[in-house]
Amino acid sequence: MLKKENKNESRQKRHKRVRVTVKGTADRPRLNVFRSLHHIYAQIINDKTGATLVAASTVDKELTASLEHGGNIAAAKVIGAAIAKRALAKGINQVVFDRGGYIYHGRVAALAEAAREAGLQF
Repeated sequence: MLKKENKNESRQKRHKRVRVTVKGTADRPRLNVFRSLHHIYAQIINDKTGATLVAASTVDKELTASLEHGGNIAAAKVIGAAIAKRALAKGINQVVFDRGGYIYHGRVAALAEAAREAGLQF
C-alpha cells in the first residue's frame, strides 16, 4: 500500500525543485522564508559559502516584545521590515526570493511586500 504524503513532505519536494535554479551569491544572496504554525523565520544566505548573512524571526527577543502572536500576517510584516533593515545595514540591497515551497500568499507575501517597502530589491 502506498504511503500518502503529508503537506510538509510535499512542500519540501517543491522547495528542492526550486532550489535547483534559485541560488544565492555574494552579489545577490537568497532570502529564504520558513513558516510554522506559531512563528515565521527569514534568513539571507550566501549559497557559495553556505553562510547566513542576516536573520530575523518572531522568536528574536527584540522583535517578540512588539508582537502579540508570531504566526499571523502582522508578525510577518514586522519580520519583513526587520530583515530588510538588517540587510541594508550590512550593505545588501538585492536578494533572490526563496519562498521555501510555500504558496506566495498570506504570511509569505506579507513578509515579501514589507521587505520591498523597507528597501530590499527582488
